[in-house]
Amino acid sequence: MEHLEGRKSVLAALRARQRKFQVILISHGAHTEKFRDVIDLAAQLGVPVKTVDRKELDAMAHGQTHGGMVALAGAKPRMNVDQLLELIDTLKVPPLLLLLEGVEDARNLGFTLRSAEALGVHAVLIKKHLWDFDPVEVARPASGAYERLPLVQIDTIDPLAQLQRRGLKLYGCIAGAKRKIYDVNMAGPTILAVGGEKRGLSGAVRSLCNRFVTIPTAGEATSMSLSHASCIIMAEAMRQRLPQFAAAPTEDLTQTTSPDLPDPDPDSPSPEDPSSP
Repeated sequence: MEHLEGRKSVLAALRARQRKFQVILISHGAHTEKFRDVIDLAAQLGVPVKTVDRKELDAMAHGQTHGGMVALAGAKPRMNVDQLLELIDTLKVPPLLLLLEGVEDARNLGFTLRSAEALGVHAVLIKKHLWDFDPVEVARPASGAYERLPLVQIDTIDPLAQLQRRGLKLYGCIAGAKRKIYDVNMAGPTILAVGGEKRGLSGAVRSLCNRFVTIPTAGEATSMSLSHASCIIMAEAMRQRLPQFAAAPTEDLTQTTSPDLPDPDPDSPSPEDPSSP
């Protein structure tokens, strides 16, 4: 069993109806009206709600930021590739997927999921090791997005190749790429690949990328966190998908990816340098 902390996380999980709840615990003396939406929905779904001493919640929670509510529930189910393809087939707009590699911090992942949902991403592809993060540490900064957003575990690059055969273009965000994120067309079926600050994107993922792109920076800034880099590139993808930009020209992706890589220059960042997206 996992536990969820805080009203927003619990309410989002109840509405998503993906987890099997065991019980919802509310701190004794808490204002009932504050949790009325959770209590009412729990009653509709047959989930028991109990009042306990606040010290019991404090002992269960990570710190004292639970806000008077903790729920015990089964793990969030993972979407598989077949289910992802079914989801894509139901979309009335070109799919936008986010692939994350090398995430070092659970809260960083949570903030990234929150931004992904807000910026129109339909599903997030993550490696197996990211499921080892404490779900509480991911869910709290995600502010409900962890429960609502489809998360797809991929262990190899085979699913990426499968998605490419369905017409999705894979853009890898790396340091030193010649093309800026504003130079490619992300209004069509797109996968955005972003790596962590330490290792960047893996060689396996790079080998499949249709294009490499970079986020331009000013001054001496050469890097940013995965959550910030992801947010910037997702925001550009969303901007391109707005109605007033819908007539953007289609990019020719028949060339190899090598023209996107920087010319050898000892004074310029290397594409293998993971310090910048």
